This record gives sequence, C-alpha cells and structure tokens, in this order.
Amino acid sequence: MQTEWPLQEARNNLSRLIKQAAAGAAQVVTLHGRPTAVVVSAEEYARLTRRRAGKLSAALLSPDIAGEDLDFSRDRDTGRIVEP
Repeated sequence: MQTEWPLQEARNNLSRLIKQAAAGAAQVVTLHGRPTAVVVSAEEYARLTRRRAGKLSAALLSPDIAGEDLDFSRDRDTGRIVEP
C-alpha cells in the first residue's frame, strides 16, 4: 500500500489515494520530493481538530487553580517622561 505520492501521481490516482486514506492510512503528497500535504480520513481529521478544552471561565474556576498562587498587585511605575 503506497503512502507517499508525488503530486502528479496523486492527481492521476486520486480515487486510490482517497480510498487508502479512508481506510486509515495517512497519505503524504510530495512536491519536488518534499512532503507538502497529508490526506487523512474524515474521522481522523475530526479527531485531530476536536476541541480538547472547555471554556476559559471553567478552567479559571477549576479547583486546580489556587487563589493564593495568583498575583494581582499592580506595578506602581508610571512609565517614562516624554518631552514634547
């Protein structure tokens, strides 16, 4: 089973390339001998792009973050003086 395809060969055998990707074998398309694109099944793409974390607010409110670990003090520096 072929997993690396030069671009021209990938064009000529697109159906075969898609069937192999759908079967679970990622297909690499090369351009001038360098990997340029990867064709994967729709299921694999969905798995790779699925959000892993919830909302930011949920992460901030989680008990893993202790309030004493956070520093909310402000820097009293007013910045530099700029002459007009």
